[in-house]
Amino acid sequence: MDRGVNACSKKGTHMRPCKSLDESEIIAALLHDVQNAHGLVFNTRALRLTCQKVKSRTRMEGLGFLTKTLPRLGKALDRALTGQIKLNSTVHGFDTMSGSELPRFLGEFFSLVFRPDGAVLPHPCATSVRVLRQVLYLFYKYELPYTHEQEQQVVAKFERTEHDLTTSDARLREIGVLVSESCTGYMCAGKAPYTLVQVAQRAQRLLKEVFARFDPKDIYPKHGPGSVATKQRLWDKYLWKNISAKITSVYPMDEYFYTSLGHVCDVWQSFKGLTQEDLPARVVLVPKDSRGPRLISCEPVDFQWIQQGLGKAIVKLVESHWLTKANVRFTDQSPNRIGALSGSSNGRYATLDLNEASDRVSTDLVRLLFPSDVFTYLESCRSSCTVLPDGRVLNLRKFAPMGSCLCFPILALTVWAILAAAAPDAYTRDRIYVYGDDVIVPTAYAANAIEHLESFGLKINHDKSCTSGFFRESCGMDAFMGTDVTPVRIRTVWSSAPRADVYTSWIAYANSFYDKRYFRTYDYIVSRLVSVYERIPDKDMQLACPSLREAPDGAKKIRRRYNKSLQKLEYKVWDVSSPKIKKTIDGWSMLLRYFAEVANGRNVQSSLELEPAPPNPIEDSCDAFSVDTYTKRRASLLAYRWR
Repeated sequence: MDRGVNACSKKGTHMRPCKSLDESEIIAALLHDVQNAHGLVFNTRALRLTCQKVKSRTRMEGLGFLTKTLPRLGKALDRALTGQIKLNSTVHGFDTMSGSELPRFLGEFFSLVFRPDGAVLPHPCATSVRVLRQVLYLFYKYELPYTHEQEQQVVAKFERTEHDLTTSDARLREIGVLVSESCTGYMCAGKAPYTLVQVAQRAQRLLKEVFARFDPKDIYPKHGPGSVATKQRLWDKYLWKNISAKITSVYPMDEYFYTSLGHVCDVWQSFKGLTQEDLPARVVLVPKDSRGPRLISCEPVDFQWIQQGLGKAIVKLVESHWLTKANVRFTDQSPNRIGALSGSSNGRYATLDLNEASDRVSTDLVRLLFPSDVFTYLESCRSSCTVLPDGRVLNLRKFAPMGSCLCFPILALTVWAILAAAAPDAYTRDRIYVYGDDVIVPTAYAANAIEHLESFGLKINHDKSCTSGFFRESCGMDAFMGTDVTPVRIRTVWSSAPRADVYTSWIAYANSFYDKRYFRTYDYIVSRLVSVYERIPDKDMQLACPSLREAPDGAKKIRRRYNKSLQKLEYKVWDVSSPKIKKTIDGWSMLLRYFAEVANGRNVQSSLELEPAPPNPIEDSCDAFSVDTYTKRRASLLAYRWR
């Protein structure tokens, strides 16, 4: 497609001064791009009828057509590509083509992927899959306000999972007894089979080797980026009011919660008001997408302090240990992404997705697999209960729900240990890749892997696990037959009033469409951005701020000046900044903050309302870390600045 020809369209209807944005118009613009690129398949008549269908169903069903109905068809498409089911559009609310199970909606592309009975063609068109997924999943992650009923469903699911662990924990305790008795080579009536005992024993040996030289006391505690159950702001977090006796039994208070013995001596009078309760965590619901909220269990501040240090030490160990460094990752998703792309091409790798992953790793499972000395320290900073939104206290069987700093590393290590222990040979074990709840295994091992994970109480999301066919998804990579078919997913809801999150997010969406050569969609989004923000820089200016790939025609010129001091051209543009707060606390507490955040090699400012400011090469080179300066979290501001 000639970009120069399409750019002329911006002088027409797409540049009208309209600040509102119609989601169905984005779909229409996307369909125009599809027709422009694939006119032989998707002709002008098909384009007109499809756009009419989108607008009519959106009028009848509201945004639910874009955020729920289309994604449901997309999920059916993905499952059909893996060979799990045949595509049947009727059950998903779409009319079928004559003599076919395929939907009339975008049927031109469906017919290049599936036979009329819904089975995958011998040689399906990967380009058609990419087009279909882009249209169907465009608004799947749209962060619309969620209802009270959705909140209740999420909390109820959290409680059901806790109840389900009762059954799996009973089995785990049976396995633990057999392991301790070295019961092998026979079946015990009413007890777990030998194979699970053997897997548990091998998993124990693997984790014992990983933690052989690990010292759980050699940690650097710090406060994390999330909220805490006790609701302190950052400057209050360093003023200890409660430190659980469970923690101090293994992490002495004077060594891990104070700067030095001098600090302890200077504040000893405050110990009279210091309690040693085992405070509960607190459940909060945060926006996720159109399907509803995400549940986070906020940790008490004293638990979070130790969890951050211990979690960081475990991550460092795992990413450097010879047994795990190539197979378990916490900071690099590329091995899983490459594995998904490779598996979609040759079918040698399968992708597994765990359902409710963080909530199904029970304390009994961690106790069974991890070395006992390490478990003692893990358990010391684990919350044993959490407060639900309605005020009820729920005792936790799960080891660490989402919100704990230990959730991610313990989940990944548990999954890896089970799969590596159950692997039939070293070749298979070396080709297991784990990133949280995203798992890559050799396809020949997939069925066995699923069986063993579920035998230990974990749950596989079979709809998102790809063990057959040529579709794979893992860590944000959606691939089909060696082709990246990952769609652009819009999350942030549009606002006609200037907002920092809308400005940065929608510039990123526009640029993603530009990179995928959906130029009309890019033009439509840019026209709405310009109507609200007027002057937006483009990449040719090479500025360290949100910029478009290409400046729109007819846009107002951006002011510029020559800065003699810096000997460079500067432009007056919108930039995102975060307001800073000055808060002075006592000197010992500020020194503790310095040791936790800077002396430890990490300059991280965080709290319920606080997070690190966006990197600014110019400012960061001039401004030193200040122990009495905090940056507001989730409170980014838009302002005109010379850049």
